Amino acid sequence: MSIEGLTPKQIVEKLDSYIIGQDKAKKAVAVALRNRIRRIHLSEDIRDEVAPKNILMIGPTGVGKTEIARRLAKLVNAPFIKVEATKYTEVGYVGRDVESMVRDLMAVGFNNVKKEVEDSMREACGPKVEERLLDLLLPGTGKKEEKSEKNESAFQIIPFGGTPEEAQKIIDEQNASLAAKQAEDEAKKSSSVDNSTREKFRTMLREGKLEDREVEVTVKRQRTMPGMEIIAGGSMDDIQNGMMEIQNMLSGRNHKQKTVTVREARKILTEEVLDSMIDADKVADKAKERVEQSGIIFIDEIDKIATKNGEGNSSNVSREGVQRDILPIVEGSKVNTKFGVVDTTHILFIAAGAFSLAAPSDLIPELQGRFPLRVELEYLSKNDFKRILTEPKNALTKQYTALLATEGVNIVFTEDAIDRMSEIAEELNARSENIGARRLHTIMEKVLEEISFDADEHEGETVNVDSKYVDEKLTGVVKDQDLSRYIL
Repeated sequence: MSIEGLTPKQIVEKLDSYIIGQDKAKKAVAVALRNRIRRIHLSEDIRDEVAPKNILMIGPTGVGKTEIARRLAKLVNAPFIKVEATKYTEVGYVGRDVESMVRDLMAVGFNNVKKEVEDSMREACGPKVEERLLDLLLPGTGKKEEKSEKNESAFQIIPFGGTPEEAQKIIDEQNASLAAKQAEDEAKKSSSVDNSTREKFRTMLREGKLEDREVEVTVKRQRTMPGMEIIAGGSMDDIQNGMMEIQNMLSGRNHKQKTVTVREARKILTEEVLDSMIDADKVADKAKERVEQSGIIFIDEIDKIATKNGEGNSSNVSREGVQRDILPIVEGSKVNTKFGVVDTTHILFIAAGAFSLAAPSDLIPELQGRFPLRVELEYLSKNDFKRILTEPKNALTKQYTALLATEGVNIVFTEDAIDRMSEIAEELNARSENIGARRLHTIMEKVLEEISFDADEHEGETVNVDSKYVDEKLTGVVKDQDLSRYIL
């Protein structure tokens, strides 16, 4: 879905369908996204002067920071990636360099544009795919476009006044010409039969009668250029994958045989035909423009690279160095990717962290200044848990009800059961580690553990989950504070 026609209020409403509370964070994100569209409509002389207002989300785990990012990815038609700040290391150390986040974003943008182009061309490639399927079903019956210049008659009257050997040579040539003529006539008859058979198979193919027949297809291995990670401080996995790609390219192992059904072969051939019809350079250019103008990078766990009061130790591989490496990318720099050079000046960055052991002020001042919008997410209360259990489209109660319904078990959650589970979640979060809404997952699992295990024995039954049922299943867990640390 494109955000072109969505107002900030409509964006918040769509986020409300999945995320309870956190109105400040939703509004900040909605305005930031809307400003992307507003900027595109500005005149060129002022457009480049409008920098994105990057956002820093501050809040404990389980209150919706990552969920907001995940739902944004599905909501907007813009290149979007979510990365973990902890997986990057300073240049010079083994691990991923921070520029790889831009390369990953560019790869996402390229794939998005490519998919759009493929969807627009998918109908046009149908006839070509059909012909290739018929070639697999009936080898050797394809249309032959060979043109040969042949004499109208097999024999020609040739004036002769030479030796007997020369006469015999002429006779042999005429006999060969006659044999060729006969072979051509037979080929025409065979071709006519083949064409008739081909048309019958074409009709059957269109009627779906051959979908389960097996054919052998030659699959082209995905051939990609080695990533920049080989050169620019990639991890060992990146380097190994890149070296394998180079080895396959040099050895020529780019094809393999597969036996598949016609249904599967159609998908494979469609992708191959679409690849041959698409101009990769044009796709890359369009993706590059989209990434530079509307790309979004969500950096999670940014508090884990903060150094409290500038302190550090050998177990933390240069956290401050990672911050310094992130800084130029957020400020605006040019990053080399296999699709071209990408300018990060107008990419929107959204960072998030719990900041339980460190504070935003523990980030280097320059990086703090690049995230001018700060939003504090609120702790979840009992009422929030009640809403989370019932209101969202993907509410836990709806998920478990649907899961057990597949085995014929009807689960009914009463209102007092919802109240009791919300109350327990709030209590456990208050007296042990506060893990936010994730507490509900473990509570629901514990409450429904037995019925989930014995679901096959309760087919056709209706199970009412009330407050008494919840208390029975959680006996001892709530009372024993130390035990709750391990179970919940």
